[in-house]
Amino acid sequence: MLIDEAEITLKGGHGGAGKVSFFPGEKSGPDGGNGGRGGDVYISTTSDLTALNRFTRDKTLIAEKGGDGGGNRKFGSDGQDMEIKMPIGTYLLDKKTGEEFELKNTEDKILIAKGGLGGRGNAEFKSPRRTTPMYAQPGLPGQERELKVILKLIADFGLIGLPNSGKSSLLNELTAASAKVANYPFTTLEPNLGVLDGRVIADIPGLIEGASAGKGLGIKFLKHIEKVGLLLYTVSLESDDPVRDYQTVRNELEKYNPELLEKKEIILLTKSDLLDKKDLENKLKLMKKFKKEIFPISIHDWDSISKLKEHITP
Repeated sequence: MLIDEAEITLKGGHGGAGKVSFFPGEKSGPDGGNGGRGGDVYISTTSDLTALNRFTRDKTLIAEKGGDGGGNRKFGSDGQDMEIKMPIGTYLLDKKTGEEFELKNTEDKILIAKGGLGGRGNAEFKSPRRTTPMYAQPGLPGQERELKVILKLIADFGLIGLPNSGKSSLLNELTAASAKVANYPFTTLEPNLGVLDGRVIADIPGLIEGASAGKGLGIKFLKHIEKVGLLLYTVSLESDDPVRDYQTVRNELEKYNPELLEKKEIILLTKSDLLDKKDLENKLKLMKKFKKEIFPISIHDWDSISKLKEHITP
């Protein structure tokens, strides 16, 4: 299962408390040390696309507390920083401040929540007029953020089409990804991923008319298309109106984000083995009006699969 959205709380470590202490003996001065700084919280990238799955159980993560100060001016140790791995393409929104963060590159590491400062020990408060201060500071709490976390998959290719247009079957043939396949809508309930010659193919769950307005499953997954390099539109030749099917998907993309229509694309006319030569030619003629690259393809026709592989992974 691939978790692509979560709501979590991240907290920097609490600062350690300062110490109230005095050197031994009469008329001795204060020797209470300062508390240590709380640990910071960082987010950084990982190639593991399932890294957000941990947030189904870990809703709140807190960095280590700073150590308390001690006598003899002993300072508390700083709390250990926490580094949380998230996939490239992860976007974070601070629900309170509106600040946004995004992990775009393999080397990205972002400070997300600072640890609290340690409290000062009573030795810090000694002065000519205050020779025996009887108090110290508590440590300060670390920064806290309530975050909405969203993964936008970064894939080389995105398979997109109406339910039952053959996306999952095609993904399996191209990459042996073992995506669930059945003859009913919404078989794909989460993005499926496969790798072809080192390039990632994402099977985006089937769209329906109205997906951009929240119908079906589409609105939850349209975000993944934003990071895809090449869109592979799957249009089933079983359909009575493949032109309308293609236009339906394009219309939903435009309503969600018009920039998606500017992405490179190929139209894959799936299940071509179900048509005779004449019917196939007629439907090809209808689709050619869009002036896009078109590939008739069938998972039962290895030659068509091979040609597509060679074309998209030259």
